[in-house]
Amino acid sequence: MKKFINILILVCLGVVVNEVYAQRYLPGQQGIQITAGMADGLHWNDNTNFAYYFGVSVATYTKNANRWVVGAEYFHKKYQYREISIPLEQYTAEAGYYLKFLADRKKVFFLSLGLSGMLGYESSNRGEKLLYDGATLLNKDAFIYGGAATLEMELFLCDRIVFLMNVRERLLFGSSIGKFHTQFGIGFKLIIN
Repeated sequence: MKKFINILILVCLGVVVNEVYAQRYLPGQQGIQITAGMADGLHWNDNTNFAYYFGVSVATYTKNANRWVVGAEYFHKKYQYREISIPLEQYTAEAGYYLKFLADRKKVFFLSLGLSGMLGYESSNRGEKLLYDGATLLNKDAFIYGGAATLEMELFLCDRIVFLMNVRERLLFGSSIGKFHTQFGIGFKLIIN
């Protein structure tokens, strides 16, 4: 693993030293990105209401240095009930458009604002409605739909590897636990062509 990291650093340094910045945000260029983070507040040590997400998507750049993003996301949140935590899971697919509004001259740092449409499925307690003490969970599994607004920062480590940070607000209708979820995440994008 250490050898792999050293080779990656050398490749990135070789690209930076040669100043090959023109190979970024080209029309038709695509990247695969993986993101993960926390949602609905930062609950580091608190097991109650702990929420996280991760997603995989494909970004295709347009001629105005903007991009289309299509992907899937998994959202998991726990709710405390007496001595147990009840899980809620959402599986969503999204398609959206990201508009670049800030970049540096060397094409290393980019800020984008995106709007996405989302469609998915929500499951409470993995479909089990009867709890251990005989109580019945009233939250129902349901199809959910809505959208998300995202502010995303891209930092090119080299021409093919991008570090991502994002903040997004999801608005999903049909959910039994609330319509709004705020997410904070990081990720990496690999430019594939």
